[in-house]
Amino acid sequence: MTDAARPPFPPFTRETAIEKVRLAEDGWNSRDPEKVALAYTVDSRWRNRAEFVTGRAEIVAFLTRKWARELDYRLIKELWAFDGNRIAVRFAYESHDDSGNWFRSYGNENWEFDDSGLMRLRYACINDLPIEESERLYHWPLGRRPDDHPELSDLGL
Repeated sequence: MTDAARPPFPPFTRETAIEKVRLAEDGWNSRDPEKVALAYTVDSRWRNRAEFVTGRAEIVAFLTRKWARELDYRLIKELWAFDGNRIAVRFAYESHDDSGNWFRSYGNENWEFDDSGLMRLRYACINDLPIEESERLYHWPLGRRPDDHPELSDLGL
């Protein structure tokens, strides 16, 4: 894995913060742990729910476990706030377990970036809501959310 720079770079404007959020969403919707890990510094630190992750190898292992149990994962992220090298987002994703039980998981993330646009800190708070399959709102084919798909605010989430 490389340390290639990841534009846009801080300090963020509203436009570049929105772009950074969409790039993160696109990466996570790929469900490719190796690809996603490249957006983080080699020593990146996370708090995800009650789990603490440090470095790209642990990020890859975490995401591999995550997407092995959160099936048909689809995510939408939305900019909440930004300042300098920090961005706050809110998000919701839908997935199901291997028994076919569907969930919508809601949360907030606080991000901090280095000068090359790599995320060095990620703090996530997440709550899971069991839903019926008929309550799903995300029906696009697996992968990147289509540009014409509603955002979180448009969906009333």
